[in-house]
Amino acid sequence: MARRMRENLPFVHLVPNLITILGLCCGLTAMRLTFDGLYIYAAALIVFAAAIDGLDGLVARRLRATSEMGAELDSLSDFVCFGVAPALLTYRFALFPDQGLGWVLALTFAICCCLRLARFNTMRDQPDAPRHFLGVPAPAGAGLGLLPVFATFAGLVNFREMPLMVGLWLGFVGFLMISRIPTPSAKGLKIARDKARFLLIGVAICVGLMVTRFWLFMTLVCLIYLAVVLFQAVRHRRF
Repeated sequence: MARRMRENLPFVHLVPNLITILGLCCGLTAMRLTFDGLYIYAAALIVFAAAIDGLDGLVARRLRATSEMGAELDSLSDFVCFGVAPALLTYRFALFPDQGLGWVLALTFAICCCLRLARFNTMRDQPDAPRHFLGVPAPAGAGLGLLPVFATFAGLVNFREMPLMVGLWLGFVGFLMISRIPTPSAKGLKIARDKARFLLIGVAICVGLMVTRFWLFMTLVCLIYLAVVLFQAVRHRRF
């Protein structure tokens, strides 16, 4: 039995990293699809990468396979999936006619994501780390940055005709990522038992909307999250 455990241990340690690499492949493929003009599929891959983000860490903790290499690999994957890929997608989708300012703002978004991840890495090992993130996390920042793309796919507004507004929005989201706005982490969220039924109803509504009108669902999710972030900023009076 002990021999079998020793033989299975290397693969167990690889499982979290394989999940991280899967997300990284989604981000890289999204960039290729962006250059091919397949924007809907590129956006869908970024959303999928965000959906499985954090799964690698959860699996690593459950299997007791956490490692420094895994943590660094996760951070690098986040930068590609939620920094570089959304910036390129937004640039090609709506900012390409204005190559000057549009590209600068796309770079700003990607750099802010990199700085956000670097700050998170330095705070990760602190014993007194706060229960809240400082600044919008990278996956949420990618969603907010792609909000004009989602709204265009949903048929609400054609942001491809408003490159300046999209570029300024991308820069604003980059600012939110490096700001000091406290945003709740998964560990800091607690749901009371008497609210569980309402949560289930909300989940059912979200699933139905996600199946029938996916891009409208993503637009609403981003808008609700943005409202929460701005409320936190006003409440704590800091950016």
